[in-house]
Amino acid sequence: MTQEQVEVLILGSGPAGYTAAIYAARAGLTPVMYQGGQPGGQLTITNDVENFPGYPDGIQGPEMMEDLRKQAERFGLDNRYGMATGVDFSTPLSHKVIIDEKHEITAKVVIISTGASAKWLGLPSEQRLNGMGVSACAVCDGFFYRGQDVAIVGAGDTACEEAHYLSKLCRKVTMLVRRDEFRASVIMQKRVMHTPNIEIMFNTETVEVLGEHGVDSVKVKNTVSGEETIIPVTGFFVAIGHEPNTGIFKDFLELDEAGYIIVEKGSTKTNIEGVFASGDAQDKIYRQAITAAGTGCMAALDAERYLAEQE
Repeated sequence: MTQEQVEVLILGSGPAGYTAAIYAARAGLTPVMYQGGQPGGQLTITNDVENFPGYPDGIQGPEMMEDLRKQAERFGLDNRYGMATGVDFSTPLSHKVIIDEKHEITAKVVIISTGASAKWLGLPSEQRLNGMGVSACAVCDGFFYRGQDVAIVGAGDTACEEAHYLSKLCRKVTMLVRRDEFRASVIMQKRVMHTPNIEIMFNTETVEVLGEHGVDSVKVKNTVSGEETIIPVTGFFVAIGHEPNTGIFKDFLELDEAGYIIVEKGSTKTNIEGVFASGDAQDKIYRQAITAAGTGCMAALDAERYLAEQE
């Protein structure tokens, strides 16, 4: 196994990782980034981004991530392909990270920006139409369906919150709930139940998302009667949760019950000195590109101050 020592190591290349890289590089910390299994993060599978400041006409997700990459590399980021497959955070100022099971890096500081992955239903049609009417983020994409009919899958607080958000934009929102009850809190259940343009279909599972070049309907099945129905919609939202990409850190970092990294309030500090967490790996509430970028900035500043204290 090859070995290497670096000052600052950044894991993940979404808005959080690249923002951390920009700040760290400008501060002269010579950061090294490994892009992870999805270079550019979730925005690389997002078509139109209209809510990130600085793009008055909107921008394609992959194009925006390319802009961030170029900006970070302009300041000297050492940007590499590869994925962290193991860590050892037991020694301060000497954090070990294994890349692709063949290269060991020792870093004084590690900034974790590995993000989270949306959970999907696993339907081929869902993946085929991803970004063409299928979305896992109502706040990100709901605007594009203003005045239209949409469906959303889910039974928890997030699904209810996103359904309520969509109800303010869309003509009608159909909630597809697989069981005969919600998993959401009572207050969230009441909110969607008392919203006139939200229809709730219990005991309903999705069979297929229909459409050639975009969503035009969804086929569902009643789990009790077996009856299948086609619902005309132009947008199909999946709100069954996210999975933080934090599994390799569980032996060293404090994680919450869902696997998100716990950070000190008002900072990006983890329970291990010199290890900082930013973006969706530590944020299960907002999950927006702009908030991820903000915590990437915080992580770089926290890292810079930490290294200055060690000197």
